Amino acid sequence: MLSVVIPAGSMCCNGVFYKMCLICDRIDLIKKGCNPYFVRELATGYVVIGDNQHFYGYTLFLYKRHGDKTELFHLAPDERAKFMEEMSLVAEAVSGAFGAEKMNYELLGMGDAHLHWHLFPRRSGDIEHYGNHGKGPVWWYPMDKMYSDDNRPDEVQLAEMKRKLLAELDRLLPPPPSNESEVRQ
Repeated sequence: MLSVVIPAGSMCCNGVFYKMCLICDRIDLIKKGCNPYFVRELATGYVVIGDNQHFYGYTLFLYKRHGDKTELFHLAPDERAKFMEEMSLVAEAVSGAFGAEKMNYELLGMGDAHLHWHLFPRRSGDIEHYGNHGKGPVWWYPMDKMYSDDNRPDEVQLAEMKRKLLAELDRLLPPPPSNESEVRQ
């Protein structure tokens, strides 16, 4: 009888092992040129538009490496400083591109322990009557409404969002070296 050992934290499909990390899977799609939400590569991570857009302009900044780097304090001080600096610049670009009144930042990791920032551009009334008279964190808005398929941008909307965000990133950051990937539409 043949016995196959599957590494912890992995799954096997037709003899190919996958990490069971949604962020790693999405980064793999970026590297293959197949992630339609990808905007730009930076030194420490990838900028992607969020799948669902109840909070118009919701963007993620995905750290390039996974492994045992699942907390900010796991990063070397210079790497951590660069990751934080780039996240701040991405947040500034998101704010400018999508007209945020305020930005909300989340670095969680209990769902996916891969370092990644959730950047939410906020506007008055965006959580409707939920929370404290319509004010509060994004997670006071019902998840079933936030992640509804009705909040997914179509191809035209997504292309316009990526164009706006890339224009702001280009304004704030030096041009990427020719070997870095980015979207130009």
